[in-house]
Amino acid sequence: MNSKARSKRVQLILNGKGASNDTLRAAVARQRKVGHRIEVRVTLEKGDARRFVSEAGKVDLLIAAGGDGTLNEVLHGLMDLSVVARPVLGIVPLGTANDFATGCGIPRDPEKALSLCMKGKGVPIDVGKANDHWFINAASAGFGAEITAGTSPELKRLLGPAAYTVMGAILAINIHQYQGRLTLPDREITGSGPVAIVGNGRQTGGGIQVAPHAFIDDGLLDVLVVRPISAMALLAAARELQQLSPDGEYISYWQTPWVEVYPEQAIPVNLDGEPVRFSSVRYEVVPRAIRLIVPPNCPLLSATVEEGLTTQ
Repeated sequence: MNSKARSKRVQLILNGKGASNDTLRAAVARQRKVGHRIEVRVTLEKGDARRFVSEAGKVDLLIAAGGDGTLNEVLHGLMDLSVVARPVLGIVPLGTANDFATGCGIPRDPEKALSLCMKGKGVPIDVGKANDHWFINAASAGFGAEITAGTSPELKRLLGPAAYTVMGAILAINIHQYQGRLTLPDREITGSGPVAIVGNGRQTGGGIQVAPHAFIDDGLLDVLVVRPISAMALLAAARELQQLSPDGEYISYWQTPWVEVYPEQAIPVNLDGEPVRFSSVRYEVVPRAIRLIVPPNCPLLSATVEEGLTTQ
């Protein structure tokens, strides 16, 4: 390790639920032993992680150690800072789902994830914005928490393991239909539904691939729109789910810099696992907003950036 790496100043923001993680504790001790200056701050309540970012001062690296919610709160803290003041972000996934970290290929093992943070190079990535809120992975509008609970074995066999969970979500949505309008740069959709998942990353809900074409550095959001589906149309909708075209009758998929949703009543929105409600919402992408440490083979990076990482 060179002298510059030894002098790295790091703040690790740890979700309180992981404070007793012996593997992480030992990994931090090893990194300190080789010269890194790592300050650990432990959250006790909502808002702590965002505040810790503002109090971090000048650091080379900020590490979010927790689940998707912790990562989202740290992201809000980073976006509170000016662009030039934002330190590089690293992730040690300690949550249940860890959808964003898993999608990036970041190791689940705390020691390996911390090692990646210390040795890796930060690359510019996009951040999503929903009104005045930020998200790094995905925003789900109208999707309830009861996504898969009622999915029958017959439906699972019919659609296969890759698709049945999303279809279960679609069926759940049909119980809670929302009237409204969805606007994109080149089209507008009005009627019952539509419900949308807006992805910067590719997966949500503990591994459900909802935006399979997404990259975190392409300057675009990936929008999956679901319209009401009758039982008779289930097979047709399943085929559309596999194809993901912009012109599907029941399921459509676009890549766009922004999308607006205007429901007739307030709708629940889940931002990286954090629930909010909006009477209307504009989603937009902020390109290259932060720098994130990812492995060289990160599947969410475009080919150009990935090649640059592997040749460093």
